[in-house]
Amino acid sequence: MQSIGVVGAGAWGTALALTARRAGRDVVLWARESQVVAAINSAHLNAEYLPGITLDSAIIATTDHARVAAADAVLLVAPAQHLRATCRALAPHWRAGVPAVICAKGIELSTCALMQDAVAAELPRAPIAVLSGPTFAIEVARGLPTAITLACADDVLGRKLVAALGTSSFRPYLSDDLAGSQMGGAVKNVLAIACGIVEGRGLGDNARAALITRGLAELVRLAVAKGGRPETLMGLSGLGDLILTASSVQSRNYSLGFALGEGRALADILAERHSVTEGVYTAGAVVDMAGRIGVEMPICAAVDAVINRGTGVDEAIQGLLSRPFRAEGI
Repeated sequence: MQSIGVVGAGAWGTALALTARRAGRDVVLWARESQVVAAINSAHLNAEYLPGITLDSAIIATTDHARVAAADAVLLVAPAQHLRATCRALAPHWRAGVPAVICAKGIELSTCALMQDAVAAELPRAPIAVLSGPTFAIEVARGLPTAITLACADDVLGRKLVAALGTSSFRPYLSDDLAGSQMGGAVKNVLAIACGIVEGRGLGDNARAALITRGLAELVRLAVAKGGRPETLMGLSGLGDLILTASSVQSRNYSLGFALGEGRALADILAERHSVTEGVYTAGAVVDMAGRIGVEMPICAAVDAVINRGTGVDEAIQGLLSRPFRAEGI
């Protein structure tokens, strides 16, 4: 696996391109915007999505799907709600056996599909892996220490991917639980919005700690119902990612929730943003999925009510605080 393709030149995709290059790989980075491609190839900068970071001059940017699909492995970093369409565009150029490494975190809103299922439908000849965990793109781009889960059903392929991407500062930990790894990455975005609301409303650190803990219980219930393992959610792609995303204003989801907690309107918050805030879309998908399989997720449902159903923040909070007392293990 000498060559790595990266599909999506947002902050996370660009950071992963840098990581793969630091691991000694030949890197091709696909971007939708021609101006982003031009800036990366000429100035070695992606000021639009990852300002302040100089890119390795050996990273080649392109708008050509065929060129990025020619790599030995391809990292799929398109936003979750666009991943299926992105794979459909890549499909005519995909060679059998080239692994597709899913780096998007979310659940498809229109179908409630996990990213694995959406990718498999469009790229049936591609072995699938999932890269997920506690990662802020800017810190990865700067080479700061990072640990992440790499989930793959094929142990041999998983080890090859770890060897291809791993460095002293970017440390993939191998797992075979694709479902659990995907659920952790998706649901934590919704819970991070909830934690931001708690902070923006001034409800205190006790409340945020309680919300993270009870939110993790919701996440585990849903992941297990979808075939994941509880221990996966205690690891990097579950608890680790939740702690990071639900406790820092660097998180797009947490900062959005904070602004909602302060009383700002969702439309105004989103209008100011250049990058996708995945939890906004995943909230409805999580609640829909949970309803279909009979899993109770009151915190996620409260976030969905605020974002998608016109419920006021105070009303949603009061609804959670008015729930019946129950045993902790339930």
